[in-house]
Amino acid sequence: MTAATMPLRLQGCTVRSWRATDAPELALVANDRGIWLNLRDVFPHPYRLEDAERFIGMISAQDPMTSYAIDVGGAPVGSVGFRFGTDVERVTAEIGYWLGAGYRGKGIATQAVRSVTGWAIDRYGLTRVFAHVFVTNHSSARVLERCGFVREATLRRSVIKDGRVLDQWLYGFVPEGPDVDSDR
Repeated sequence: MTAATMPLRLQGCTVRSWRATDAPELALVANDRGIWLNLRDVFPHPYRLEDAERFIGMISAQDPMTSYAIDVGGAPVGSVGFRFGTDVERVTAEIGYWLGAGYRGKGIATQAVRSVTGWAIDRYGLTRVFAHVFVTNHSSARVLERCGFVREATLRRSVIKDGRVLDQWLYGFVPEGPDVDSDR
């Protein structure tokens, strides 16, 4: 990714590349059990400075970069990113995001998810972006719905988090455009 493609300047935030200097603030905002409860276990809790430094180092080495800071007032307050599908699913990507507690309910996550979804579709020619949401995470489901994602399925008893087996919702976003071949 070239510097010209980021940041995305939005009304309530900026989506930008992570910087090494973000590590202390990232560690502070990410060290929240409420965030951890809604993410995969690869996201550590407690979240320490070493975790932030390791994450930023890993992301900075990506080519193309696929994870970005959600910045408000010059400080990282969350993250949004995507993971490309592989093999026959190479035209898809899974989006993920989180936002610090003090910044929720202000439309910031919605702006970031909507913008990054559109940007990734345009930049990489994706035909579909999807997300998995624990059924306990109603706020995340609302963000996706505001961004035009459609709940496509309930994946029953598909994850374990904090010792609890949970269902997940599968959300999908398919950009408008020419239909593709299908057997429908």
